[in-house]
Amino acid sequence: MTGLINYVSCGALWLGLAVKTPDLVRHRRDPYLRAICVVLGLAGVCFLLGAAPTVGAVNRLSGVPNLAAPLTYASITAYSAASQVLIVHWRGGERVRRVVRCWVVAYAFVLVGIAVMFALGRAPVERRTDLDTYYATTPFISEMIVLYLVGHLTAVSVTTVSSLRWAREVAGWLRAGLVLLGIGSLCNAGYSVSKLVAVVARWCGRDWSALSTSVSPAAAGAGALLTAVGILVPLAGPRLTECRRAWRTYARLEPLERELDGVLTRRALRLPRPRWASPATRLMWRRTSIHNALGYLDASFDHALYERVHATALDATGDKERAEATAWAAVIRAAVREQTVPGLAEPAPAVGAARPAGAAACGRLEARVPGPAVLVRIADALAAGAAGGGPSVLPGAFGGMSPAGALPGGAPASEPVGGGAAPSRAVGGGTSSSGAV
Repeated sequence: MTGLINYVSCGALWLGLAVKTPDLVRHRRDPYLRAICVVLGLAGVCFLLGAAPTVGAVNRLSGVPNLAAPLTYASITAYSAASQVLIVHWRGGERVRRVVRCWVVAYAFVLVGIAVMFALGRAPVERRTDLDTYYATTPFISEMIVLYLVGHLTAVSVTTVSSLRWAREVAGWLRAGLVLLGIGSLCNAGYSVSKLVAVVARWCGRDWSALSTSVSPAAAGAGALLTAVGILVPLAGPRLTECRRAWRTYARLEPLERELDGVLTRRALRLPRPRWASPATRLMWRRTSIHNALGYLDASFDHALYERVHATALDATGDKERAEATAWAAVIRAAVREQTVPGLAEPAPAVGAARPAGAAACGRLEARVPGPAVLVRIADALAAGAAGGGPSVLPGAFGGMSPAGALPGGAPASEPVGGGAAPSRAVGGGTSSSGAV
């Protein structure tokens, strides 16, 4: 027997332990984290000690035939107690310490019973895989086997019932974790039941050792995997959700950053792009770049254009948030175009610098830079306009001329010189053609 199932299960459990160890180091006094790490660690020890090669190594190094058996049984019993402690801490309440103490004391007696039974019994023939059935009729050794199996079955049964019952009262990642934990505990119950059936069959003179050597390890392996995932899901799930939300927001902001790319590049306002960064860090980088560009363009924002587009969009859609985003998108695009036409862009003051007196009277938008949620809606509005799916209330807001040939500043546009140049808004809200620049 190679013990492949045992070693793979042990690796999966200890991988979960490695994931949680940094949190335990930072929060050493958290009883919930301690219980999680103990459960994962002891479950891995159970599979490690139960593997046939490990059994042979322990027996050989100790010089005591079958010493690996009580060690394995003891680790299973300790795991059973730890799983109950985890459930108690998970649910919380006023009697947490008292209930935890009761479980620990009860399984401490089971551990003592295992040690006493093994010391009183005789198991001279080494059995690496079928000790449960081979010594099922041996005095004291059989009692030791039944003691650890009943203790384990009790623990996993309580865990199964508690997890599935509690799963009906919660939602989200916690519910998913509880369901997985309950199913994993049910598989672990299959481990104990199959071994107990094989032992009882041995008492009745039948040889059902295959249940102990084949069925129970498979059930234990499946239970270990589901239990580890069930414990980690409520902890890792919210982080995965946050990463996914950050990545989606990062992607949605791309049209707005692309619109501001010229300003960011010419004025060196973009921070170096982070490499091998988390979605949250990338999102912070993109937001910072956008805020830098908007701060630079702040003096070029046209209040009249904002009010006109906002009113038109609000009348057409009845959605205040959409109207705000559409108006901001039109203002930002107009400000970017003003900066890109040579001779039209007036020098923008540094971010935080005092504005000249009468700036509001000249039509400038006196408003703070939009917040994170508004930035996302502005980017959506820009993306819709670029795709040709923008609101019909904004002819000319995303390129081209406004209705009746009016420019964003409100003055009528002159005929383009040269047959193709687009008109542009002059500084202060006037108009000029490209030939007049």
